[in-house]
Amino acid sequence: MNEATHNEQPNAPRVEDLRPVEALSELERRLLDEFQRDFPLCSDPWRELGHRLGASEAEVLRTLRSLRERGLIARVGAVLRPNRVGASTLAAMAVPDERLEEVAAIVNSFTEVNHNYEREHRFNLWFVAGAPSEAVLLDTLREIETRTGLPVLYLPLVEDYHIDLGFRLQWN
Repeated sequence: MNEATHNEQPNAPRVEDLRPVEALSELERRLLDEFQRDFPLCSDPWRELGHRLGASEAEVLRTLRSLRERGLIARVGAVLRPNRVGASTLAAMAVPDERLEEVAAIVNSFTEVNHNYEREHRFNLWFVAGAPSEAVLLDTLREIETRTGLPVLYLPLVEDYHIDLGFRLQWN
């Protein structure tokens, strides 16, 4: 399956624009690698990160902002168990190839959509959406259908599995 992501972020880097890994600073590397888990849950997490990394709070914030502006990270935030806070779902659409970029852009324009990706299948555009409630989520899916003129296959969670999305980065 091809899981090439379609425009997850409006400022996502193109392959030809990526800098070599060696160009990342030690602080950038450590922020990317060490805080995928065990992010400090305290009233001043940026200061705590700085303390652990031997940097100032301002340096941590400036570095994270730079990583985001360069499209190397999309966000810093919690990953919560599905449907514990609000509602979320996996969804899929069968999009004609000639409309794939257009439809992906429409889907991405919804703040409720976390990401989308292409698959080699009749249902070739998949996305994850979340909202404060089931009603808002369903309204969002209906609005995507209206704006694209295509049906959305709604695939709500039946049984959840813990998948650890953190991983050690290889710098060499």
